[in-house]
Amino acid sequence: MDQMDLELLKVAQDGVKLTERPYREWGETLGITEEEVIDRLRALEQEGVVRRFAATIGHRALGIVANAMIAWTVPPDSVVATGELFAASMEVTHCYERATAIDWPYNIYTMVHSRSREDCLRIADQLSHQSGIRDYTVLFSEREYKKISARI
Repeated sequence: MDQMDLELLKVAQDGVKLTERPYREWGETLGITEEEVIDRLRALEQEGVVRRFAATIGHRALGIVANAMIAWTVPPDSVVATGELFAASMEVTHCYERATAIDWPYNIYTMVHSRSREDCLRIADQLSHQSGIRDYTVLFSEREYKKISARI
């Protein structure tokens, strides 16, 4: 990755405009051709620097207003298998392993989003039955103060 790739990623992180030739516009901003923009993006994807291009959906506008982080206590010998099981669930958008603390035994965290708190609780119960993990707590989002993608 060179300096131009870094500059391209900085431009790309602000999103693709709904124009006929967005990559041409990026190229004009950077002083390179549209073709070079596309070639560089493909190379960055092949190298694993860029994982994907995707639309960001305004989930609240779609009625998805309940967000729950489910914290799970998973035995150490089951962490990988349980994490993979949770990650494979269509309802789970994020799945992480984290360190425990003295008064906080939870080591796997999943995020689910739905139209109601009740539905989030149903998903948690379903994941519990699938995994056999019974020790978990559901933490609902109360207010969103900030939400952005990682930036360079």
